[in-house]
This record gives sequence, C-alpha cells and structure tokens, in this order.
Amino acid sequence: MFNNLFLDIDAGTIDWSRAQFALTAIYHWLFVPLTLGLAVIMGIAETKYYRTKDDFWKETAKFWQKLFGINFAMGVATGIILEFEFGTNWSNYSWFVGDIFGAPLAVEGIVAFFMESTFVAVMYFGWKKVSPGFHLASTWLTGLGATISAWWILVANAWMQYPVGCEFNPDTMRNEMVSFADVALSPFAVGKFCHTVTSAWIIGAIFCVGVCCWYLMKKRDTKLAVESMKIGAAVGLVAALLAGMTGHKSAQDVAAVQPMKLAAMEALLDGGTGVGLKIIEGIEVPNALSFMATNDFNGYVPGINDILNGYTTPDGKTELSVDEKIVRGKKAIEALAAYRQAKFASSDDGSTAAYQLGVLKENLPYFGYGYIKDKNDVVPPIAINFWAFRVMVGVGCLFILFFAVVLAGAYGFPKKLWAKRDITALPAWHYWIAILLIPLGYIGSECGWLVAEFGRQPWTIQDMLPTWAAVSDLQSSSVAITFFLFLILFTTMLAVEINIMLKQIKKGPQS
Repeated sequence: MFNNLFLDIDAGTIDWSRAQFALTAIYHWLFVPLTLGLAVIMGIAETKYYRTKDDFWKETAKFWQKLFGINFAMGVATGIILEFEFGTNWSNYSWFVGDIFGAPLAVEGIVAFFMESTFVAVMYFGWKKVSPGFHLASTWLTGLGATISAWWILVANAWMQYPVGCEFNPDTMRNEMVSFADVALSPFAVGKFCHTVTSAWIIGAIFCVGVCCWYLMKKRDTKLAVESMKIGAAVGLVAALLAGMTGHKSAQDVAAVQPMKLAAMEALLDGGTGVGLKIIEGIEVPNALSFMATNDFNGYVPGINDILNGYTTPDGKTELSVDEKIVRGKKAIEALAAYRQAKFASSDDGSTAAYQLGVLKENLPYFGYGYIKDKNDVVPPIAINFWAFRVMVGVGCLFILFFAVVLAGAYGFPKKLWAKRDITALPAWHYWIAILLIPLGYIGSECGWLVAEFGRQPWTIQDMLPTWAAVSDLQSSSVAITFFLFLILFTTMLAVEINIMLKQIKKGPQS
C-alpha cells in the first residue's frame, strides 16, 4: 500500500501546486514585514507621546498607526488563504505530519490572532476611552501579537527545514509529536525567527524613511518627517546590524542540517577545508565560507558532489552517498508495507512484524529518499540560490550604510559636513534615493525566502517527504485555474493597498 502511495500524482499537479503556494507566500510576505516593522515605529512614537505629553507625538503615532492598519488587514487576508492551501493542495503532507505541523498553527490562531484583534481595537478606538498608559500598552501588544504570530509560523516552517520532536508511528502511518518544546524551541526556529523579524524591521524602517523623504521633497510636514526619520533610521540601522549577526547564525544552522542548501547557495561543487566565500563567480574571500559555516576559517564544508557521492569529514564523521540513502529509503518503505501486512495477518505470531519493524527503524532516517528516483533530484536550483543569496546580503550591507548616513544627516553629524546644509532642504534626488530603496528592501527580503525555500528543494520536509509525495491528488487544470484566480485577486489587493496607502500619505497626519 504505502510503497505505491503518492507515486501516481500528475506532474502538472505538483508544479501548479508549488507555483500556487509560492505565489500566495510571496504576496503574503509583501504585507507581513511592513506590519512588523511599522509596529516598532508607531510604538516608539507613542512612547514619546506618553513621556512628553506633546500632542505632536500623538499625531505622529496615529499617522503611522493608520498606515499599519491598512497593511495589517491585507496581511491577514493572504495569511488565511496560505494556511488553507495546506489542506487543499497539500493534503498528503497535512495527513502525514498534521499532528506536528498543526500545533504551532493552532497556537498562532488561538493566541496571536486573539491578542492582535483585541489590542488593535483598543489602539484605534481607545484614545479617549482608556488611560494613556493602557493605550500605549495596547499599541505595543498589537505589535507583539503580530510578532508572536510570526514566531509560530516560523516555528512551523523551521520544522519543515529541520524536523525534530517527532516519531513515526507505523500503525497509524503518521508522524506524531513527542516533544512540543523541541518543536517550539528548535535552534533552527530561534535562528530563523530572529533573522526574519529583524529583516522585517528593516522593511518598516526603509518605508518610514522613504515616506519622510517624500514629505521633505514636497516641503510639508517637515517636523513629522525629520523626527520620524530619526526613529526609522535608528531602527533600521540596529535591525540591519542584527540581521547580519542572526544571518551568520542561520548560516551555521543551515551548514549543520542542510549542507546541500549551503552548497547550492555558493555553487560549491567540491568542498574541503578553508573554503572561500564567492562574491561573484571568480571573486571570493579566502576561507570566509568555512568561517561562516563553522566559525573556523579552516572548517570543512562539503560541496554538491561530496554530498551526492558521500564524504568523510576531517574529524572522521562519515556521510552516506545519496544512492545509498535511496537504497535504505526503499528498504524502509518496503519494511513498513511488510510490517503492516504481517501485523494484521492472523497467521503471523508477531515475529515477522517485529523483524520488519526493526528493519524500518534502522532505515527510517532515510525514509524520504525512498521516493527519490535519481540522486541529482536532491540538488536544488543552483542559480536561483546563488544569486538570491547575494542580492539578500548585498541589500543588507547597502542598508547598513544607508541608515547610518540618514541618521547622521538627521542629527546634523558631523557638524563640519552639515554646517551649510539642512536635511530638509537637499536636492530632490537625495530624497528620491530613499523612496526608490523601498522596493529594493522588499526584493532583498523576498530573496531571503527564495533561498530558504528553493534551497530546501526537493523536500517538503527535509529528508522526510519530497514535494511529489506531499501534494493532493487533484486535477492539474483545477489548480491552474485557482492559480490565476489568486494571481488576479492578490494583484488587485496589492494595487488597492498601494492606492489607499498613497492617498493616506498624501493626506498626511492631520487627516
């Protein structure tokens, strides 16, 4: 039964299901980082109002809260659709690991959504109904709720990258959770959360600075622009530096549990010790990849060919070849089928079932490889991973410099440089740079997700379940139709959001 399961799915269904999920995730991520980033901006602005009692800061906080609310509503809509797709398009995945994967999603829905919906109402409608302290707390708790929501989503995603805290039950043919703490507090999840949230703060910061520069270019609302720019640039600089630090930690996690992803990110065919980090093809920083992956400039990093053919590290750790893993994976699948047949056969005294269960457990770590037909199928798209990683890192480095310059300009430092200049009266092209960097921030952020998800291919769950074994048994035409319907819907939603945001920005803080 199980050895034939999933293998008769139409290839078109797999491709269209992947495309539809990618479409939804990409659009969803256009809204989420701005929500997380603006939550910090509006929280700081209202904190200044609470401390100074200056109505200027109250109007500033309300202005950023309006933009937050517009974006927040769109993020919720796309997020709900994204979660439903696990049941519609990836039902085999949901059936196989739903006991584990559903837990963080349930916690997110129960805790985070209730928390956000409660305090967002107080934030918008409670200015004259609750005390300033309670309102300030509600504003921060709204942002905290959004961040907690991101935490549980990222826990679920991290588990797909590094499945822990679970055991396979051959009687139910499902993976079942044995440790919620291991799932929720996985080092991979912690690293992914810290890197993702700090990168989202960058989006909020660049959006804030870009809006402020538009006001300065139009020579209106200059006080709001300058003061908000100081907040945005400070948040952005701190976030960009933290994103670099957390990115280094994430790279080490990837090197430990997803070496093929790291090799694809670097287009590294043959690994070794003291491996350099490529800037572009032909230019590299000596020993930097080894340091990034192992914290040791002479550390060992396997390449794509090493992983495919098997390798032994300098400290004696041996990794099987993919061909051997495929053989063992097929043994596990066959043993599972034989175990279930023996267990439910009245003629078996239990010895056959026990033997097959032993074979299954011995080869279970390679179970997913039993569905791999060719070892080269486990190599992710190299070009996408290579260039997406470089765009992400390049954009991050650019933003560190950008926010530092903006922060210095906003405070007029150094005085010698700004003695004859005023940040409110620069040539228009200076402000256009900040405005045009807003989409670049999104490009860098989306590239990070491309690396995370393309680098995991062909696995839905790393080493456990390939994509073609996770998809629902649907007609490819049905998925294709809904793909284009979602494309139209999401594009319309994005256009509507941009239109409403631009109108609100043009109206300004007094609207």
